[in-house]
Amino acid sequence: DDDEEDDDDDDDDNNAGGCNDGNNNNDDGSNGGAGNNDDNNGNGSDGSGQRTRSGRTSRPAERLNPTTFSGKSYAQAVKAQQEIEQCHNMSKTDKVVYYDQTEASYCAMFINDLGNRETMTDGTNFAQQYLIHKGLKMFGDRGKAASMKELDQLDKRKCFEPIRVKDLSARERAKAQEALMFLCEKRDNTVKGRMVFNGKPTRQWLSKEDSASPTVSTEGLFITATIDAYEERDVLTADVPNAFIQTDVPPPKPGEDRITMKITGVLVDMLLELNPELYKDFVVYENGQKVLYVVVLKAIYGMLVASLLFYKKFRVDLEGVDFVFNDYDPCVANRMIRGKQQTVRFHVDDVMSSHVDPKVNDEFDKWLNKMYGGYGKVKCVRGKVHDYLGMILDFSETGIVIIDMRRFIRDMITGFPMVLGDKDVAETPAGDNLLKAGTGPLLDKEKREVFHSTTAKGLFVSKRGRPDILPTTSVLCTRVREPRESDWEKLVRLMKYLNNTKEDVVRLGVDDISFSHWFVDLSFAVHPDFKSHIGAVMPQGRGTTISISRKQKLNTRSSTVSEVVGVDDASVVHQDNQSAILLETNGRRSAGQRSRAINVRYFSITDHIEKGDVKVVYCNTDDMYGDYMTKPVQGEKFRKFKEFIMGRKPI
Repeated sequence: DDDEEDDDDDDDDNNAGGCNDGNNNNDDGSNGGAGNNDDNNGNGSDGSGQRTRSGRTSRPAERLNPTTFSGKSYAQAVKAQQEIEQCHNMSKTDKVVYYDQTEASYCAMFINDLGNRETMTDGTNFAQQYLIHKGLKMFGDRGKAASMKELDQLDKRKCFEPIRVKDLSARERAKAQEALMFLCEKRDNTVKGRMVFNGKPTRQWLSKEDSASPTVSTEGLFITATIDAYEERDVLTADVPNAFIQTDVPPPKPGEDRITMKITGVLVDMLLELNPELYKDFVVYENGQKVLYVVVLKAIYGMLVASLLFYKKFRVDLEGVDFVFNDYDPCVANRMIRGKQQTVRFHVDDVMSSHVDPKVNDEFDKWLNKMYGGYGKVKCVRGKVHDYLGMILDFSETGIVIIDMRRFIRDMITGFPMVLGDKDVAETPAGDNLLKAGTGPLLDKEKREVFHSTTAKGLFVSKRGRPDILPTTSVLCTRVREPRESDWEKLVRLMKYLNNTKEDVVRLGVDDISFSHWFVDLSFAVHPDFKSHIGAVMPQGRGTTISISRKQKLNTRSSTVSEVVGVDDASVVHQDNQSAILLETNGRRSAGQRSRAINVRYFSITDHIEKGDVKVVYCNTDDMYGDYMTKPVQGEKFRKFKEFIMGRKPI
């Protein structure tokens, strides 16, 4: 109730008024005894209460209204709020939401579905994770059984070995991180346990190079998937189970510390129950709690180095069967089988393989299970449609791969705090004011967090299945630190556009894989700090395999110089600026007084042109598809360029 705080303040005033006259108050809130003048007749000037000797008015305290919860005392307010939270699991809020009959019916049905644990087929399921102590209280014996199962597999797979405290160096003991057990209930009502290494504190002594694992780039995935469609290859996707704990931790080099972990409390009791002979002699007490120190032998989940260790293992295994890794993408590898190329891409333990002969993928399936199926079968998916890295890759149409992000878009719209109906639509993702500086007051904390998260989601989807919103999300990304009200309005317009186009997908195809075309354009000094905005697309026949839309990193004095800088950013071949083409072709010979400040590195394109690697050609502005990525295009031009960028028409 939005009057709750005001009611509490009124109650405080009533109590204060009742104390000032030195008399006790009756239960009905009226003042007892003497002390009021006869001419006042015990009433305040407004007739709402009684006046005290000090001249203050004491108003009668209202009793609790069970319908509106108004007039309650502090104790009654707390009790009522607790009852609400207990019944509906709702937190206190100062916002009032009114429902009509239809909305109220939907809410009641939703609450009933949750109570009956019905699974929704069109929505997002969130599984709440609990640490071991809370999880055991929540799930009881099921929680203990799940924890025991997780510990049992770690013990049997020799993921760690116990060590005596006296055998640890001071640094190894200090670096020992606590083991955490998480419990959660899955959709089928079973409880799953997962023990992890608390790796967050280890960032203090682990560099990014020592802990970051490479993953397949989006560009690498799209280019190879387009080739898969062009050559009509058979495609296989696979998920390697328990990938990390199948990976050995390398022994420490001289002078290095071992990776240590300490298991505490109830987890120690469980390990003693599972394997008492192995662990009983290593248990110590610290601050009255059982502690078991272990040396980590396998890449346990939570370790910052776990994914990197698995990458190194998987790479060595692939190279052992004659795969050659790509020089530009460390997660793409190829080999020749039966005169044709087999391509493998992987993102940690998610693998994708392709070859024109399905039997090659049959053999690769067997190899994966032989190498990694010892702790659970490697599940391989075959066919034309694959759910891979949050995208649906559909090869059903000959020569075309469809990148489908519709499910993600629907979740974005559903999760946005503003309800978007069928009439809340926009024809374009942004208006002409997109690049202008934000105006109006700064957003409050809650709205700012929504702005940040929604913009991040928009960037994620725009780099994959919706390049048509990339110019808008790239600009909104520059406003997330201090978003203002006008920036919020721009985000709302983007969401209305997505609501209008939530069924759109991008279709990628290639006409000739022997060379590629780049289209580049630039909007000069359009940002509030007078930096330019670069836009570039790389189509291979249908749709844009790679799209670039970003703010340039340095200020320039002319659009010609900006486009030369843009060439370095995107390695472009198609341009609509003749002066920029002269600079790129002739290098310093075509640089005038205003262009002499250009750093020599931006003329690297000249070297490639002279070697015959790159050809720069003039492109008419009306056919410059890169223009779409530089500014909010409107009207017929927007519709024309979108048709090509989304792959509805061949370029």
